[in-house]
Amino acid sequence: MDTLDLKNPTLYINRELSLLEFNRRVIEQVKDESLPLLERLRFLCIASTNLDEFFEIRVAGLKQQVKYSSTQTGPDNLSPAEVLARVSETAHQFVQEQYIVWNDLIIPALTKDKIRLLRRTQWKPLLGRWIHRYFKDEVLPVLSPIGLDPAHPFPKVLNKNLYFIISLEGKDAFGRDSGLAIVQAPRSLPRVVPVPAKYSEGNHDFVMLSSIIHAHVGDLFPGMSVTGCYQFKVTRDSDLFIDDEAIDDLLRALEGELPSRRFSDAVRLEVADNCPDNLSRFLLQKFGLQQSDLYQVAGPVNLGRLLAICDLVDRPELKFAGFTPDIPKRLLKNSSIFDALHNGDILLHHPFQSFAPIIDFLRQAAADPDVLSIKQTLYRTGIDSAVVEILKIAARAGKEVTVVIELRARFDEEANIELASELQQAGAHVVYGVVNYKTHAKMILVVRREGRALRRYVHLGTGNYHARTARLYTDYGLLTCDKAIGEDVNKLFHQLTGLGRAGKLKKLLQSPFTLHKGILNYIDKEISAAAAGKKAWIIAKMNALVDPEIIAALYKASQAGVKIDLIIRGICCLRPGIKDVSENITVRSIVGRFLEHTRVYYFHNGGGIGEELVFCSSADWMTRNLHYRVEVCFPVEEKRTSDNVIDQGLLSYLSDNTQAWVLQSDGSYKRLKPGTSKPRSAQQLLLEHYCGPA
Repeated sequence: MDTLDLKNPTLYINRELSLLEFNRRVIEQVKDESLPLLERLRFLCIASTNLDEFFEIRVAGLKQQVKYSSTQTGPDNLSPAEVLARVSETAHQFVQEQYIVWNDLIIPALTKDKIRLLRRTQWKPLLGRWIHRYFKDEVLPVLSPIGLDPAHPFPKVLNKNLYFIISLEGKDAFGRDSGLAIVQAPRSLPRVVPVPAKYSEGNHDFVMLSSIIHAHVGDLFPGMSVTGCYQFKVTRDSDLFIDDEAIDDLLRALEGELPSRRFSDAVRLEVADNCPDNLSRFLLQKFGLQQSDLYQVAGPVNLGRLLAICDLVDRPELKFAGFTPDIPKRLLKNSSIFDALHNGDILLHHPFQSFAPIIDFLRQAAADPDVLSIKQTLYRTGIDSAVVEILKIAARAGKEVTVVIELRARFDEEANIELASELQQAGAHVVYGVVNYKTHAKMILVVRREGRALRRYVHLGTGNYHARTARLYTDYGLLTCDKAIGEDVNKLFHQLTGLGRAGKLKKLLQSPFTLHKGILNYIDKEISAAAAGKKAWIIAKMNALVDPEIIAALYKASQAGVKIDLIIRGICCLRPGIKDVSENITVRSIVGRFLEHTRVYYFHNGGGIGEELVFCSSADWMTRNLHYRVEVCFPVEEKRTSDNVIDQGLLSYLSDNTQAWVLQSDGSYKRLKPGTSKPRSAQQLLLEHYCGPA
């Protein structure tokens, strides 16, 4: 075997460009006419929101590197300036495609199904009068137009908010004639306004708030002539900077940083495509941006706000069919989850199986007089979380409740600060994990007295304790009272809440200590098996593959003859199909109704030659997850359960030929089509298996 040059940049796909490729796959869902119309619209909104976050975090980071003349490159050997240039080119193409899809596909399809987003040219006199009343009664009282002159400097523009730049002629009552004004669309008002049935031709007519303001903006400037009104939106750097070495209270430090997110450095300007060049240049100059940062759009500047239509339109036939998640029979037969676990582990596959047993597990623990303590990690929980309410009840009931809250869960920082306060007021012990390491592990530990002994009950998951996303994301959750796992989880909580060296774990792998080494070790075992002429096979399913050491190890395994099948939803920096390097590696991405979120690792020889091992984990194979976060990887040991994970959680995805995209060696993706084969959708098959026909 030739020695592989691990530093060869042609072996690596750029992370940022790979992430943009994922968004392209989301947009392809919008074009898929086999999907329900409102779900196609939902995918369009998701793509828009994804792109916002991409600019807020990834592009903002690149701009910071360029600003400070960083020449540091990744494995692909592209400098920050080179990546930024390629991102700009790709993102401009992507935005153009978004609006073509919106204008040419979604609007006509909505109209055909009697869902109309009425432009101003479509307002009939009766509707026009109602809209004017709505403007005067609901909109005008909360608008604050700002004329630009020496006494009224250019205002602070909020991140991702809708604004208008207005060009004017004439003089006002004070003789001012600067000719420009800025109007902010109130955040308190809906962006999509339903039209009452008596003023419309159907039950589902809407007008955009931007159209309402545009039509009546002249009312804000009496005696002057409005010569132009153009919407715009600024995206800002939203990555919070916290100097971990210089703070003594993470919560207070975050509270101080959160307000600055709304007014941090601008990274992108979106304007209506009819905005004159001189006004676009004026805005770019005010935000310190370049021409390459300008995105001219043929429609609403924030497509993500159109998501409201999906919620406002009650048309089940235009949405995915509803389903009732399965509950394992053993849980239905046992009123006590603790008793059920005495008969073996229970693995839940969300959303096909219900999240309710996890809520019940906590609820029973809170109410059980024999339960002494509950410990849990929280990363994202959602609004009005039942999990949080139960923890508060348990704390008020006098149980020892300890909660590790990750305050720095991106875009959930404010909610988590409030959550921490609520739990502390209820009497829970609240800690914020470990400085410099995000706590991303998903764990619950319940200690229960049974006779003279104490027994530990555990939940470990691949996803968050968030009831809503449990119906939208695919995840695994393990309920167990396995003694060794209970001891391991207990040690992990001691690490997070106390001080001391990391104790040796019996069954779990954890970041930042043993998970990375463990993965590399299991890859080496497959290489050894292949060298001995035995079957060698790795299947791994995750959200992202970035870590260069693991990629290099997979290349070596491929060269050794190991079969490697990767199911990676989003970012993949590995190039499959390169002769003599990665020709034994396949990479596929599944994009469908549910967001693929499970992290599952299968090693055919993990326990020895021919001894299969299956792991589930909270961690993707990214450097940040493996070295700079607290993550947990847990084995699925019971044969029946592990076989189920292999068959339904891995092999079913490898046989998908309708929602699967296969990564090519050039970094592009090709969608699989059934051809003469029977169509297979892993997500649909799992829905039918667990929940029955729609």
